[in-house]
Amino acid sequence: MLAKVFKAYDVRAVYPKPLNERLAWQIGYGTAQFLLKEAAAAGLVDPMSRTICVGRDMRKSSPALAANLRQGMRDAGADVIDLGLVDTPFVYFAINHLRCAGGVQVTASHNPAQYNGFKISKLHAKPVGQDTGLAEIQRLAALVEQEKVDPKGGREESRDLWDAYRAHLHAFIDPRVMSGERRLRIAVDASNGMAGTMLPKVFDGIKGLSIEKIHFDNSSGEFVHEPNPLVESNLRDLQAVLAKGGFDAGFCFDGDADRCMVLDEKGAPIGCDLLLAWLVKDVLAKHPGTSVVFDLRSSRSVTETIRECGGVPVESRVGHVFMKAKLAESGAVIGGELSGHFYFADMWNTDSGARAFAAVVTALASARKPLSEMIAPARRYAQSGEINFENEDKLGALAALKAAYPKARTYELDGLSIDAGEWWANIRLSNTEPLLRLNLEARDKATVDAKVAEVSKYLGHRVEH
Repeated sequence: MLAKVFKAYDVRAVYPKPLNERLAWQIGYGTAQFLLKEAAAAGLVDPMSRTICVGRDMRKSSPALAANLRQGMRDAGADVIDLGLVDTPFVYFAINHLRCAGGVQVTASHNPAQYNGFKISKLHAKPVGQDTGLAEIQRLAALVEQEKVDPKGGREESRDLWDAYRAHLHAFIDPRVMSGERRLRIAVDASNGMAGTMLPKVFDGIKGLSIEKIHFDNSSGEFVHEPNPLVESNLRDLQAVLAKGGFDAGFCFDGDADRCMVLDEKGAPIGCDLLLAWLVKDVLAKHPGTSVVFDLRSSRSVTETIRECGGVPVESRVGHVFMKAKLAESGAVIGGELSGHFYFADMWNTDSGARAFAAVVTALASARKPLSEMIAPARRYAQSGEINFENEDKLGALAALKAAYPKARTYELDGLSIDAGEWWANIRLSNTEPLLRLNLEARDKATVDAKVAEVSKYLGHRVEH
């Protein structure tokens, strides 16, 4: 069963089969062994180096899974801090605020309510993926049975860190908004997920910020719509509110509130690469010459804007493990992915929906034009959006595609990237499915349409979502 729930970047599966309380205990035990060993290897000896933070989302299965996960950790000899009902970035904050050995959020992010899982982080909230510890945790979990273990009696306590989390995030909001000198009206769809807890606790009471709340009641553990803000049909309720007029922007969060989609005042979704291009102008004005990390699917306008503002563009593979590593390696202040994950140096290089919300609010505070007009300069090129193709021979397809364009510049940082001059594209391999994912861009829509049709011949059967 363990092999069915461990994925490339986290643990995730349907509850209660294959993911259940018994597996949660095993995974807790293995996680504690791994995190305590990592802390010891780093030379840490203070009491918090044997402590692990655990938070959970609002799914019906989360309390039981979290309780068994914590018990497994305690039986392995770790002390545990129960953070309670929190968003995933809260766990990253808690690990660093308390200087813990690591932490786990019980969540299945944007998956439907019948799913659940564990997002595991080590010291300094560094991500644990297959190549950075997840495979070892799976191995350790497979070696133990609860009935045969002599419990080591780790301690457990509950901590309420909301005041500290709120104070940390308030430091990034324009003082004019905090005081009410600059007033903004925002609509937010929390998707009945953890943003429904986080937004009121962190952003209520700010004098210059009025929030129209949509789907904030997460007490049922169910979702009114799929908690995935990248699917445009999930934005309809938010768009209906924005259509009433008088709003500066709209936000839709995913289930665990580590990512969000931003809509302009007219209700038009803003591509996360284009939002990053807009945000970097403010960032680079405050931090001249710094690096900005972006995923390699992003519009070419992101690279151009970063350079125009005096920054250093740094391209990364897709995925939070790679993005976080690039931020640390390059000393970047901010990074962003098309998936809606935004990363910040002042959040220990982690992704945070709350921090992204604060960044947009602060950028809006200085705005003299509507958001739609400020984003417009970043819309320099036509984009295909991500298109999926079924293909059982993914590597063979990429090899054939590369051979078909011998004069194009190609590189293989993540899948295959092609720059043919008048158009450019990236084709990535899915980690879990027989799929190839195409993103193509050109100077006009006609070229995009023509080249998508041309490139598609090599990629397999197009899958419509």
